[in-house]
Order: sequence, then structure tokens, then C-alpha cells
Amino acid sequence: MIEKAKNIIQNYNGKPLRIMEVCGTHTHEIFRLGIRSLLPRQVDLISGPGCPVCVTPVNYIDKAIYLAQKGCCICTFGDLVRVPGSESSLAQARAQGGDIKTVYSPEDAMLYATQHPEKKVVFLAVGFETTVPAVCIAVDSAKKNGIDNFSVLTAHKTMPAAYEALKGSADVFIYPGHVNAITGNAVCKELTKQGVSGVVAGFTAEELLMAFAVILTLYEKDTPFFKNCYTSVVKDEGNIAAQKLINKIMTPCDSTWRGLGVIKGSGLMLKSEYSNYDAMIKYDVPDIKGSPNPACKCADILMGKCKPPQCPLFGKVCTPLKPVGACMVSGEGACSAYYQYGENL
Repeated sequence: MIEKAKNIIQNYNGKPLRIMEVCGTHTHEIFRLGIRSLLPRQVDLISGPGCPVCVTPVNYIDKAIYLAQKGCCICTFGDLVRVPGSESSLAQARAQGGDIKTVYSPEDAMLYATQHPEKKVVFLAVGFETTVPAVCIAVDSAKKNGIDNFSVLTAHKTMPAAYEALKGSADVFIYPGHVNAITGNAVCKELTKQGVSGVVAGFTAEELLMAFAVILTLYEKDTPFFKNCYTSVVKDEGNIAAQKLINKIMTPCDSTWRGLGVIKGSGLMLKSEYSNYDAMIKYDVPDIKGSPNPACKCADILMGKCKPPQCPLFGKVCTPLKPVGACMVSGEGACSAYYQYGENL
């Protein structure tokens, strides 16, 4: 199977093609596995906005720092600690005495709150449909058990509206398999009626090679297409139980994406009956605008308008040790992939 897929890829002699790997994990795996070196010259890869840390806007970091300064214990995944806000980062806030704790899951944060009832524990809830169910479980459990010192600062994003916003930025999307495992394939199929082609891909070498081979085979037919190349995990209907859980706890809202701006209905917030667990409401967080570094090209990179090496800061001022932008911080970020593996691999 691998050799057949490689043969299709290497012998592609069709028209020029721009493929956007929406998911940051796909970007890193395509680099790491050396798949880019197999692609013909006329096939151009574009990194998309599928890194949850990268698309989280500057003002969200500013709000988390505000809460830390107001005495809250901030529980977060590791990558967010180093993402620059307008003037500092959570790492700098911690160095100045802020209570910033790295956790592996929202449940860890909720359990920490039960063990430390004297603390105001806030979990930074970022991510796409894949991570939302775990946040819902933690919030629901906190409510059922009367854990009043736990809340979440939500910045969850949902992908369907982003696909709409990205139309025209690429010829074909590689859809993130883990997201489609939750949502199902209905939205992607519907997009083919609007001329948007794409495939759902897994994350192993065989799965990614198969996805590329399918793209190159179907693209030559000049008809918009959708293909699920991750059938072992992704079903057309998605994960019904996860969808019901999300609908029970969360409701859609407008959301700001770094690079893409405000996309209507692309976010998720807690429903009113769970408002006591919404940190924005619980601690009356002000509307902070946020000021991104104007020299940083993260926004353009996330929209597919440029590639990391085209940013004047890339590899010079901005490195993994001293990141200026979120795309260099995150383990799923495009800039960190280009820096780690190099453009020509």
C-alpha cells in the first residue's frame, strides 16, 4: 500500500495544486516523515489554522494573566504558558509570583480545585471539538459535586465555520481526522457543493501517503470531491455521545481567531445554567482588546498567505527558545515545524 501510494505521488504530472493541511499535527508529521520530499514541484503545501494554541488570540492570554494577577490559580496545558500576550506571557506572570500550574487535562484542574478549596482555580479551555468533551465532563462533574472554586476560561473553536472562511486559500483541504471523529463528515461533504475539495486523513505514514495519493488521483478529474481516508476512526455520523455532551453543556458563540478575525458561530461557551463555572462571568473579567506584535506574521501564516520563512523574525528574533509568535511556541505550530525540520525536507 505504501509503495503504491508513493508511486502515485511521485509520478503525478497534473496541473499545479495547493494543499492545506489544516491540522498542525499533520504539518509536523508530514515534515517528520519526509513526505514533502516526495511531492512533485507543482504540489504546494500550505499550513492552516488547525493549531489550537496558534489560533488563540492575544487578548485571551491577556485575560489569563489578568486573572492570575487577581489571585486566581491558572491551570493550563504547557504550550500556552509561553505564548506571548500583549506585554508578557503566563511564564513571565509566574516568574513574578503568579500561581500558574501546568496540567494534563481539565479533570486534573478540577481535582486540584477539590484538593485546594482555598484557591480560585481557572482552567484555560482551548482547543477544537476534540478537546471540548473533556472540558464538559469536568464542568458537569464540578456542578454535580458542588465544587464552587473551579471555573474555565473558554476559547474553544469549531472547525466548520473556519473552513468557510478559508475557502479559496487552497485547492484541497486535508481535514483533521481527530476533529472529524467527533463531528462526522457532513460539513465536509456539504462543502463539495460549494466547490471545496478535501480528504480526512490519519496521522501515520501509511495514512498520510494514502491521503495524498487519493488527492492527486481525484484532483485530475476536475470535480470537487470528498474522501474519508481515515475510516478506522472517522465515521460519517461522528461520535454521537460526544456531540450530545457538548450540546448539553455548551452553546455556539462568535469567536476571535488569530489571523482569521471574528468568525460568527465558530466558538463554544458555557450555557447559562453553567455560568457559575464561566471565569469571564465569575470574576467579571473586563473586555481586553489585546495588541499583537505587528512584526509577527503568525496571522498571515495561519491564513495560508505566507510561509514561516517569509516572516522577517523567523529563525532570527523568533526561535523556539525565545518565541515572538504562537506558531513558534506550539508543538503543532507551523513555525516550529519549519524551524525544527527545515523547509526542504
